[in-house]
Amino acid sequence: MWTRESLYELVSKRLEGHRLIVVANREPYIHRHNGDRIECIFPASGMATALDPVMRACGGVWIAHGSGNADRETVDGNDHVRVPPDEQRYTLRRVWLDKDLENGYYYGLANQALWPLCHIAFTRPVFDARHWECYRQVNQRFADAVLEEVNDEPTFVFVQDYHLALLPRLLKKANPNLIVAQFWHIPWPNRETFRAFPWKEELLDGLLGNDLLGFHLRYHCQNFLDTVDRAIEARVDQERSEITCGGKVTVVRPFPISIDFDEHGRMAHSDSVEDQMTTWQSLLSLNGHTLGIGIDRLDYTKGIPDRLRALDRLLAKYPDYRGKLIFAQVGVPSRSDIAEYRMLEEELDALVKEINARWSQNGWEPVFFLKDHFNQSELTALHRLADFCIVSSLHDGMNLVAKEFVASRVDDGGVLILSQFTGAARELTDAILINPFAVDDMADAIHRALQMPPAERQKRMKKMREVVAANTIYRWAGKIISALLRFEFPEPALSSSAGEASEEMI
Repeated sequence: MWTRESLYELVSKRLEGHRLIVVANREPYIHRHNGDRIECIFPASGMATALDPVMRACGGVWIAHGSGNADRETVDGNDHVRVPPDEQRYTLRRVWLDKDLENGYYYGLANQALWPLCHIAFTRPVFDARHWECYRQVNQRFADAVLEEVNDEPTFVFVQDYHLALLPRLLKKANPNLIVAQFWHIPWPNRETFRAFPWKEELLDGLLGNDLLGFHLRYHCQNFLDTVDRAIEARVDQERSEITCGGKVTVVRPFPISIDFDEHGRMAHSDSVEDQMTTWQSLLSLNGHTLGIGIDRLDYTKGIPDRLRALDRLLAKYPDYRGKLIFAQVGVPSRSDIAEYRMLEEELDALVKEINARWSQNGWEPVFFLKDHFNQSELTALHRLADFCIVSSLHDGMNLVAKEFVASRVDDGGVLILSQFTGAARELTDAILINPFAVDDMADAIHRALQMPPAERQKRMKKMREVVAANTIYRWAGKIISALLRFEFPEPALSSSAGEASEEMI
């Protein structure tokens, strides 16, 4: 069993004399002004939630874009700040981007091109050469920051996600002795879909700068292998799941990401969560009502409009729930500079208003739409109170909300309704699995959850909790770091040993 302690032991023993650098667009701690004081907040990010406990255990440096309006005021002369604020377990180095670069690289290429391209949510990608140039410039800026931190010391660099696809090749060209891995947190599309990307050769070449490239699912690994096989000159070994390009081997492996199960359990038992449960009961006017929840960023891939339409259909089809069921939808504001995201928010506002107008009676409204950032204690309290939780993503690499709900249910209660198009559905098979595009079926799934006998609820939840407890974030990190360590060979032995090592990667 991987734990924070066993991961720390692995790192302290095996990484002794080496540096560990995590590189991501999103920073794990953001400083911002709040009146006359500066506050430090933890962002609503599955990636940050997953990696922060790893960095607490490992130490090292996290390099990220400094996006908070007080970020510059809290760093030292090397753009460093120690985090977390209360423990100071690792170093955060901030990279600065002006608005034009951020708009082109993040809101443009990353989230108007790669994000919709990789998610089957039927939103057309936008390909703009100006965005691509910004993306290239920002990847180079991150490469410069990494190389400054390395300072010619033996270093493992762990790159995160689709914002930095060019970074591995840039690093390897500048310093071939680096050992570089990358985890792609979103799905990888099939090869026909990826053909539409105008700069596919350069992006794939960037990713093949990695020694190790990880995805959530073997299915996504296979899609990547097929894409490379069709798009560029490279030797793809399907049996070993390796790609040789320019004489260099990249090993491709699945590493399903997870959460800190024990920490969620401790929080669920905490006094702060108990107090917050009381607060939610008052704010939502529960008073014995049945509660369903959805917790998402406001993103078109999350399937929130269809989820609300399913609730509307449920109230029409099963009138006994009228006046008795409350659904609380948390919608964390996200990427509001992009038109599609603003349109989604407007659609949801109108939909909630329409549903409440149709069904409200005697002071009861079926839907609470909570557009705000909430801390983990507040969200865990919602998990504890809910009779069911819906995760209806149209496409998702993993989805950690599903696992957080399960980890928070220390009472073995509640029902998880989970989209079959999430990576989490491969593990949480005792959830009620749904097709999020089928509104009537989703309404029936809610009805099934509400009618499920208590004994069956507990049996299903216990099984899912066992799965999440056995596959924690520390297991994910431990397996990736163990795989990375196998690449540390003397230079002459690297090419001959890489194939043998890959057999034992998993």
